[in-house]
Amino acid sequence: MPFEKVLIVEDEPVVRNLLQEIFTRRKFAVTLAETLAQAEQATAKESFDLVMLDIRLPDGDGHNFLERLATLPEHPLVVMVTGYGTIESAVACMRAGAFDYLVKPFRPSQIDILIKRGQSFRQLEQVNQLLSDDQEDALLVGRSPVMSRLRQMIERVAPTDATVLITGENGTGKEMVARELYRRSPRRQQPFIKVNCAAISENLIESEFFGHEKGAFTGATDRRAGRFELANQGTLLLDEVSEIPGSLQAKLLRVLQEREFERVGGSRTIKVNVRIIATSNRDMLAYIDKGSFRQDLYYRLNVFPVHVPPLRERPEDIMMLAQHFLARSSRRFGTKVAGFSNTAEAAMLAYRWPGNVRELQNTIERAVILTEPSRPVSAAALGLPSPAGGDSGESLMTAEPFEFEQVVQEAVANADGRTAGVRPIAEMEKQAIKAALQQTGGNRTKAAELLGISIRTLRNKLQEYRADGDLVETGTAEG
Repeated sequence: MPFEKVLIVEDEPVVRNLLQEIFTRRKFAVTLAETLAQAEQATAKESFDLVMLDIRLPDGDGHNFLERLATLPEHPLVVMVTGYGTIESAVACMRAGAFDYLVKPFRPSQIDILIKRGQSFRQLEQVNQLLSDDQEDALLVGRSPVMSRLRQMIERVAPTDATVLITGENGTGKEMVARELYRRSPRRQQPFIKVNCAAISENLIESEFFGHEKGAFTGATDRRAGRFELANQGTLLLDEVSEIPGSLQAKLLRVLQEREFERVGGSRTIKVNVRIIATSNRDMLAYIDKGSFRQDLYYRLNVFPVHVPPLRERPEDIMMLAQHFLARSSRRFGTKVAGFSNTAEAAMLAYRWPGNVRELQNTIERAVILTEPSRPVSAAALGLPSPAGGDSGESLMTAEPFEFEQVVQEAVANADGRTAGVRPIAEMEKQAIKAALQQTGGNRTKAAELLGISIRTLRNKLQEYRADGDLVETGTAEG
């Protein structure tokens, strides 16, 4: 991210003029201050990218001002300047928050190095604020023919700078494909910035893309870099690009063609070198026919199209993905279950998965939580219908599957005398056990399977209820 404004706090005229000449030649907006009081006034009026701060000034020590600068919301990078350099002084400055330490006399080339290092540091600092702590495993799990072709396409286009448009239904893993393209690209050591075009209001999306100057609109209290600027030299992911409002599509097209833009409220042209990856779950051609999306922008984005198939078109991958998510969920929740029961596997293979891989992942996570340690995940724990048939070790149900969410909703709906929507967990648990027993005709073994718990746990719960004078079971069969 390029620097634009520098504050030089220096009482020696020769050094001050030299610094002013160096930064002016490099197209910086320069503000001069000879004392700490003048520097305080300057920083109260506007923000700066960089401050060159002399340690010894007529009205005080630069160390104190350094500490005050660190408390500013948009704190600048500070380089301490001194003619009396010592190791102790340098260490003290760095501990107080200085970015670097410069000893007089210095050469212009030293300033160039400082500027380059400072810009790289500031860009990395702002990029890190956008990164999510939830790093998805980018492994493209699957052995189906469609996944093999997808991996081949990724290997082919990743090393290039070609713009890629990734299409597919919700939950298929479009962002995962985008991250894999980034990780295999020459830009993998540079920023990877994501912007969700559908999640930003139309009033703010231009500022999110291109940044804004101070005072550009109400609430713009400081200059801010946009996502294109933060992604410079790296990769920008335009997630759900079809949702970009028509008013912004022409400006986006210009950036893709010319690789330059102006911030909102600004006139300075900023050039960037960014690789674009876009995703969409829409039929883009239908959007173009309706006039909702520019045809020329679509062709600019669709240089290399990649389609991610829905899970129903790759049934060979369902169990491989399920095992992958099971292992990850077990590590995450600190538990260990004994794989999947035969009916659970059959249920997963028979299900259409309208939510695709994301739905499968969430289903497995919920099932791991509901399953007793060392027991296999059942179809009931998955919340999927148990298919007709049977296998050794698990009783099969021909009735409709037990719906835990339905029991919870009924418990909330029947709540009386309590805060709306709140029900004690113990009471919800009792309702679930009662519903399972009623559905199985009192068969404890089948009820335990539906609930995803062991028969011993169910017996213990029933004994607790009887001891409390609350008999919830409708039978006693265990076979």
